[in-house]
Amino acid sequence: MSGGRILLTRYADVERVYKDPRSFSSDKNVEFGAKFGDGPLRQHHTTSLVFNDPPLHTRVRRIIAGALTPRAIASMEDGVVTLVDGLLDRMAERDEADLIEDYAAAIPVEVIGNLLGVPRDERGPLRGWSLAILGALEPVNTAASLAEGNRSVVEFLAYLERLVADRRRHPGDPERDILTRLIQGEADGERLSETELLQNCIFILNAGHETTTNLSGNGLDLLLRHPEARARLLAEPDLVRLAVEEILRFESSNQLGNRITTAEVAFDGESFPAGTQVTICIGAANRDEAQFPDPDRFDVARQPNRHLAFASGIHQCVGMAVARLEGRIAIGRFLARFPRYGRAGEPERGNRVRFRGFARLPVRLEA
Repeated sequence: MSGGRILLTRYADVERVYKDPRSFSSDKNVEFGAKFGDGPLRQHHTTSLVFNDPPLHTRVRRIIAGALTPRAIASMEDGVVTLVDGLLDRMAERDEADLIEDYAAAIPVEVIGNLLGVPRDERGPLRGWSLAILGALEPVNTAASLAEGNRSVVEFLAYLERLVADRRRHPGDPERDILTRLIQGEADGERLSETELLQNCIFILNAGHETTTNLSGNGLDLLLRHPEARARLLAEPDLVRLAVEEILRFESSNQLGNRITTAEVAFDGESFPAGTQVTICIGAANRDEAQFPDPDRFDVARQPNRHLAFASGIHQCVGMAVARLEGRIAIGRFLARFPRYGRAGEPERGNRVRFRGFARLPVRLEA
């Protein structure tokens, strides 16, 4: 019946949903209206890139992608290395560290802050705003978490209004500065509205923060749990690129996605009408034995590895090359600096359904 729900866990089914945006819509206006009411959270999440269909999705994605060319990303590498080495130097002064607070969470905030041209001394609130806004996407919310999410959207927008006004007066390089690129739009004169511009700046930070933090944290935890994999990476450091892909598959940073059917669809011969809510289980699809031989084995040299951690089709993560760059440098350089790191206490999961990662990951450091 209309308004029913289905849960998809098989790789082929999840990939089919990703590649058929006409039948499986990402538009969340109705769903988020019921979830958030007519407030800041609804306005943000229904305007951002990920929860929209073409043509808005197409226009915004094209403008953002124009600033994330292979050349622009390659030019970021030296800066990320410098950032990571600075964090490692600070951790080396102590015997123990929290790999989330002291390391994994600090990297994407700085990288995305650089892409948007956020002054370094103004980046303090960014992570807190991001966590609150994304936390509201969880299946179950409290009144307190919704209030915090709405407040964070309002405060983030107020900050961005000032940042955008300054960037209009002092434009950056549109080939590298995403905010300048979004303001100036495409060569044909196509522009984002002010609301679209501000809300997608929030989206860029949020999308680049939570999942990349989880990638680095999950990866370093996996290497603790699989000493044979750590030994192989230490012996063959060039495998780190493949290792990042396996971390994304084995402990997918983003576990769930949602769509709504726009027409009747069928799975296994059973029909579902338009208006059916579809939950896609990315983490389960990435452990599907029909796609991945021995899927519960963590193999840092796995090939091929066509995981769905970055989605597929028109909604494939626009910033996936940046995430891969951060993960490769963060994991590879940490392992080279502290090859014998070990646990310094029990890790604490983030306790989210949609995102898989850690809130705390205490480790003992040994150079």
